[in-house]
Amino acid sequence: MPRRSATHLSLLDYSEITNSAPIALRSHGWRAKCLQRLVRLDLPVPRTVALSFATVHAIAAGQSLNMAALMGKFETGQLLSVRPSPENPDWGGPGAILNIGMNDERHAEIAQAHGEKVATALYFAFVQSYAQHVARLDADMFDTPEPGEAALKAALNEYEKEMEEPFPQDPAYQLAEVLRSMARAWEGTSARLLRQAKGAPAEAGLGLVVQAMAGGFGAGDSGAGVIQFIDPVTGTPQVTGRFAMHGQGREAISDNPQALYLTHDKRGPSLEEREPGLFADLLRFGAICREKLREEMQIEFTIENGKLWVLDALKVQRSSRAAVRVAVALAEDGIISKKEALMRITPRGLAELLHRQVDPRGKRDVLARGIAASPGAATGRIVFTSTAAQASASRDEACILVRRETSPEDIRGMHAASAVLTERGGMTSHAAVIGRGLGLPCVVGATGVQVDARARELRTGRHVLGEGDVITIDGTTGEVLLGAVDMLEPALDDAFATLLGWADSFRDIGVRANADTPADACVAREFNAEGIGLCRTEHMFFEDDRLTVMREMIFADSAPDRAAALERLLPMQRSDFVELFEIMQGQPVCIRLFDPPLHEFLPHTREGLRQLADALDRPLSEVTRRAEELAEFNPMLGLRGVRLGVTMPEIYEMQARAIFEAAIDSRERGFPVVPEVMIPLVSAMREVELVKARIDAVAAAVRIARGTGFDFRLGVMVETPRAALRAGEIAQHVDFLSFGTNDLTQMTYGLSRDDAGRFMSIYVQSGVFAEDPFHVLDTEGVGELLLIAAERGRKARPGLMLSICGEHGGSPESIAFCRAAGFDYVSCSSFRVPVARLAAAQLAIGGRDEKEAIPELR
Repeated sequence: MPRRSATHLSLLDYSEITNSAPIALRSHGWRAKCLQRLVRLDLPVPRTVALSFATVHAIAAGQSLNMAALMGKFETGQLLSVRPSPENPDWGGPGAILNIGMNDERHAEIAQAHGEKVATALYFAFVQSYAQHVARLDADMFDTPEPGEAALKAALNEYEKEMEEPFPQDPAYQLAEVLRSMARAWEGTSARLLRQAKGAPAEAGLGLVVQAMAGGFGAGDSGAGVIQFIDPVTGTPQVTGRFAMHGQGREAISDNPQALYLTHDKRGPSLEEREPGLFADLLRFGAICREKLREEMQIEFTIENGKLWVLDALKVQRSSRAAVRVAVALAEDGIISKKEALMRITPRGLAELLHRQVDPRGKRDVLARGIAASPGAATGRIVFTSTAAQASASRDEACILVRRETSPEDIRGMHAASAVLTERGGMTSHAAVIGRGLGLPCVVGATGVQVDARARELRTGRHVLGEGDVITIDGTTGEVLLGAVDMLEPALDDAFATLLGWADSFRDIGVRANADTPADACVAREFNAEGIGLCRTEHMFFEDDRLTVMREMIFADSAPDRAAALERLLPMQRSDFVELFEIMQGQPVCIRLFDPPLHEFLPHTREGLRQLADALDRPLSEVTRRAEELAEFNPMLGLRGVRLGVTMPEIYEMQARAIFEAAIDSRERGFPVVPEVMIPLVSAMREVELVKARIDAVAAAVRIARGTGFDFRLGVMVETPRAALRAGEIAQHVDFLSFGTNDLTQMTYGLSRDDAGRFMSIYVQSGVFAEDPFHVLDTEGVGELLLIAAERGRKARPGLMLSICGEHGGSPESIAFCRAAGFDYVSCSSFRVPVARLAAAQLAIGGRDEKEAIPELR
């Protein structure tokens, strides 16, 4: 192969990094800008030249630098390194290449000065790196356990054989080829797709940094090291890192068991002991970087003949809990503002602090991967039924409930389990929604998993696990792990509370919680929710002492018989509401009246029906026939919600009475509340008129019976497109509209949220949908319905309270939409309340404007 000519087509832009050089983040990248800041702080940075995005792009297109001018920036014979400098360090880039300029002549000079072994190791490492990353030869050709003289000679011969030319000896040519290779690697299709997956725009540029090598192979304690000043997992102050004698680069540190510790350590010698003065300088440099760069930095350094050099500094990669602690500490020390501290934390990352997490420092054996439906992690023994989960809980044994998919019948099993794994489902499937509400780690739609409940086996590609086998569910990453792993406990510490306190002082939209039980309400209070935005009453009827009475009501032959059964449920419901009101201590509580179809409260197996027949003292044939009569072809669109309230009004009358009596009882105990009563699944104004008339009659009767007055608010849960379109006439009869975006999305798309997970990823990848509409609010379609309803509702009734209470309520994107649309509050699962509080604060500080949050109606 003929050697390419190093012609100089043009002198493109490059700048030596000095105090006054025109280095900018958007033109030269983060590394170049950071190095300039280090220079301005008078830290000992080797001579460095930065190539701009435009220059690197031109090099990739075939132009070349005036290499004589570039090489003239450095001393003759100086070895060089090249590192990538994209605008954002998270976007990656080609790997660094060290010791450019190494050739036969420099090998002889270094061998004479520092020994043959050092020179040969440097030369071999450069040949290996150049061959792999520049010449694109197979790395295995140059792999050897001992890079001695023979290995170097073999590597040079192998290069010449493959490339049909000797290994290049001209340092300028070497540098030009390195720059060209790195530039073209960045422009490649794979690299572009990879960085786009990390959030980079398609046209993102790459800068390159050429730096004089501070060798690290001189006399005395010469070498390379890395130091940082916080624990990357917890964020607590802690000096960590290593120092490799006569080493170069990060690889020499990470792969070297002989590397020194930095601080005094009983496991071995330390840099602090050997070079206390240089170690003190490193501590001082770290403090300077923290104060002036306003960040916790990791510093890469070398020591050459007793002189300390700073090669690079980058933000310490950290967990979400560490990020919160660092941001709060920087703000409390006056280094950054409270606003900036809030803006530095990713809202979704905050969710990791609320639950146990798999320790990233430990080992993990991944069995399967699915959708990370509810964050947190838990270890337990596999169980395949809710009954087995409850039995495990009674023995105080942690268990993982494994199902093909869950149903309302599994509620008690989910309460008893430590985590849930399902073969099917998506982000808004039953398991996902309930898991987030309970704060239960949950992975749904697990790929390559088969759940055989009859055989009580969980099958993956490599394993067959049975009931009692131990697994770990990581609901944060969506991984299913074999066995038990190391865990991190929740981080609800002072830093967490401080950050959210600051968030509340800035946000301008309310945040409530969806809470169905007293336990949920306690979590909502712990996370400072401003009330309950959705209490789903049907979950209260699945308790053992209530389920039988509920089934008696379902099998009642007449309205009076139904009323008699409901009368037995009344004190139970009233007690539930009193407890909720007292926990919330006067904050608003929005109670959704009964919603699901009645068949969900009946058993689905022959044995279950037989047991029900025994409990009701009815013939099995009658029980089976009644269950079949209640079955529906499409239960989501059947006899449920307000339709039950119209056709079986006794149910809503009992619930309204329980709510109103509980409000009076709670007030008498010192917890006054104005309950909010919400009618579900409304489609027509007449439905609201009928239910409102009955609720008003119940309220009047309770006022007379108790001899006292009370206030309440009546509202509608907007879940059907027709309700959104007819919001103007519906609003005339209610005090608020709360949008249930789970069902509204289903009905707008004509798509089942429980089945969408089977093909949604294909739709998103194909560009049919930008995102899963059950995960991220569709602001163009569903959002347009919300805007129409809000406009028509408030036009008919100024001051109408508006909110969103579906699963989208905890999404930062949805909060941006609701805030821009003038909604009063969002309501989300209790464990998402902190996420919503932070997201709302960031939007108020200046995250997005209305035009960005709300698409133009077309």
